[in-house]
Amino acid sequence: MPERRTVALVTLGCARNEVDSEELAGRLEADGWQLVEDAEDADVAVVNTCGFVEAAKKDSVDALLEANDLKGHGKTQAVVAVGCMAERYGKELAEALPEADGVLGFDDYADISGRLQTILSGGSVEAHTPRDRRKLLPISPAERQLAKADVALPGHADAAAPTDLPEGVAPASGPRAPLRRRLGTNPVASVKLASGCDRRCSFCAIPSFRGSFISRRPSDVLGETRWLAEQGVKEVMLVSENNTSYGKDLGDIRLLETLLPELAAVDGIERVRVSYLQPAEMRPGLIDVLTSTEKIAPYFDLSFQHSAPGVLRAMRRFGDTDRFLELLDTIRSKAPQAGVRSNFIVGFPGETEADVAELERFLTGARLDAIGVFGYSDEEGTEAATYDAKLDQDVVDARLAHISRLAEELTSQRADERLGETVEVLVESLDEEEGPLGRAAHQAPETDGQIRLTGTIGGDALQVGRMVVAKVVGTEGVDLVAECLEEARR
Repeated sequence: MPERRTVALVTLGCARNEVDSEELAGRLEADGWQLVEDAEDADVAVVNTCGFVEAAKKDSVDALLEANDLKGHGKTQAVVAVGCMAERYGKELAEALPEADGVLGFDDYADISGRLQTILSGGSVEAHTPRDRRKLLPISPAERQLAKADVALPGHADAAAPTDLPEGVAPASGPRAPLRRRLGTNPVASVKLASGCDRRCSFCAIPSFRGSFISRRPSDVLGETRWLAEQGVKEVMLVSENNTSYGKDLGDIRLLETLLPELAAVDGIERVRVSYLQPAEMRPGLIDVLTSTEKIAPYFDLSFQHSAPGVLRAMRRFGDTDRFLELLDTIRSKAPQAGVRSNFIVGFPGETEADVAELERFLTGARLDAIGVFGYSDEEGTEAATYDAKLDQDVVDARLAHISRLAEELTSQRADERLGETVEVLVESLDEEEGPLGRAAHQAPETDGQIRLTGTIGGDALQVGRMVVAKVVGTEGVDLVAECLEEARR
């Protein structure tokens, strides 16, 4: 029997990319490939790139070059780019980065095994020609479910899944579903709720290469969650470009409110978290479900971006400081301990000192648990790139530094407000120096800080995947220190 060829997946960017990597891993292992953790141990390194902002694109290029350096010094024979940057730039990326042996778009995912075999055999696979993926599905959301079979959509089924699968690889849901293979043993996993986006924010290029918004069916999301629970997952995080639009193409914009309690009822799942919420689309019913359903985290990842009305309109967005603060007051009136995070862009074309002061007013009153701040930069193909009134880079940099300092101070103050709170913490890792580390309901993976746990439950050492009740007794910036009290009981 010939030796199995090996492949390593290197993932950059957001949680949606992580799900795509696990789908590629499932496809490859089902087709006989052996997955390895380190690129230097693989015949081919597949780099799942991010194409969102300049810093992320640079990280993607650096990862490709780093993997390329392994060629000739170990087992690695080829380096292949996939993901958003590869989809967005295609042939342009291939020409600019000849070190990559292949640049594959989403249309190549269905036959990823064949593409990699061709490359390893010395053949070439033509880099795809980028296209506006918003034009691949009907304008009417109601018509998209019928048309999606002809469009490559990572996270959505494209054919009947094979029945003879290796252990640990399974259709994420039902007989016609994407394969998935977990890359790691973390008790937290993301589940793709939908793909694409119908919003037309003037600064964002994502819809052009991720396509129009299309929901996964509730049965698919439930099936994948059940499978993940069988793999030892305790918390699922629902991801997409815009979760508040879920169900609009299925005829029910309130479908998320129905789906969430069903996900919370899945055996083995201890917490369900929803990310990527649009403030302008928040509904009273959705707020009620997120703040009052057992096992649903009262967590609000709200994409504010700014709070000055003039800047928001130039961004093609809605709202203002007072409306946003009213939304937060509504949330906290129902769940005082609710977690809220957001991202903001400063230095947008036409932004004035008064606009920055308005943003400061919002941030000071919002009491956010986590804040991401980015300086504006032109993104190719976006409306904002054509705007006049661009600010000098030194002005953008100064505002970025100023708001970032304010954000750090405010999030530390918010952490201090949590002293004395009782929280449920999911243990995610055991650090040799710091001990058990985990997260409470107000903290999402990677972005919102963590909790260092002290003490034991009944004298037993804490284990990864255990949910415990703890009292917050200290802060370390946005991170918390909490003393264990008891096992969480449902």
